[in-house]
Amino acid sequence: MSLSALPDHDRLQALVATVGAFHVRDRALERAQREIERALAAGTTPDAAAVRGYLAAVEHYFAGFHREARAQLNYVDRELERLYQRQFNLTAERGVAARRVEATQGVLSSLAELAAT
Repeated sequence: MSLSALPDHDRLQALVATVGAFHVRDRALERAQREIERALAAGTTPDAAAVRGYLAAVEHYFAGFHREARAQLNYVDRELERLYQRQFNLTAERGVAARRVEATQGVLSSLAELAAT
């Protein structure tokens, strides 16, 4: 991400609040978050270097987080696909077995009728 212009104050504050809601364990982002929150709380406009540093730390952290979440989602999707295929196969197999039960039950019923006569 390369910003040609810095975000306006309201958008920056919204981003800071959004990022602040996450439980971040990255020291660089934690430090940048504290610094930007402190500047905004003091009512001052953070300098361009601080904002760019903050945005870079956010991007670095969340890009990795996003890749990890995307990989997990892909894994779960593959597992669900395997599960759906297995369920489809078992449903088809059950149908075949049920038809065999009906057919053999018919033969056995006929046999029982013959034996009763």
